Amino acid sequence: MAEEVQFSKGINGLVRRAAELPLFSNITSTNHEMAFKGKAVDSKTVLSNLLLCLVMFYSLFYMIGSVCFGAFRLDHFDGLIPFDFKTEPAESNSKYLVNLLSLELTYFCSGLCFAAVVRRRVWDYALTVTLLHVMITSLVMLEFPTVWQWWLALGSGLFLMICNGQLIAYFTCQSDQSYASFSFY
Repeated sequence: MAEEVQFSKGINGLVRRAAELPLFSNITSTNHEMAFKGKAVDSKTVLSNLLLCLVMFYSLFYMIGSVCFGAFRLDHFDGLIPFDFKTEPAESNSKYLVNLLSLELTYFCSGLCFAAVVRRRVWDYALTVTLLHVMITSLVMLEFPTVWQWWLALGSGLFLMICNGQLIAYFTCQSDQSYASFSFY
C-alpha cells in the first residue's frame, strides 16, 4: 500500500514538473479553446434531421425494393424487404438478389439525399441511421441478424453512403465559410 502511494506521488510530481517546462507551458495555459471551430447545432435540429433522414432512408428502401421486385418479376412483394436477412443467400435465389440490390442502391441513394438535407457530418447521420436500422430489423424479425452476408452487404452499403454523401456535401458546401473542411476531421 505504501508503494502505491509513493508511485502516485512520483507520477504527480513528474506531471507537475513537465508542465513547468517551456515546451509544455502553452498546452496547460492557453490552448484550451475548442479545436473545432464549426457552428454548434442544437439538439432539436439534429433530431429533426435524423427523423427526416430515417424517413427518407425507408422511403427510398421501399421505392427501390418495389422497382427491383418488378424488374426481377417476382410474384409476391412483402413489406419486410428492408428487414429480411433470413433469405437464403445464393446467386440463383432471385429474392436474395433483389434484397441485396435494394440494400446497396438504397444506401448509395441515401448518401446523396443525406448530403442534401444535413449538408455536413453525413457520416454521423449515416452511422446513426444504420444503427437504428439494425435495431429496428432485430425488433421486426424478433432475432438479431447473424448472417455474415447481410452484415457484409450492410457494411459495404454504409461505406458507399458515407463516401458519396460526404464527398457531395464537401463539394457543394466548399464556398460556405462555416463548413468544416477535411483538415478539422
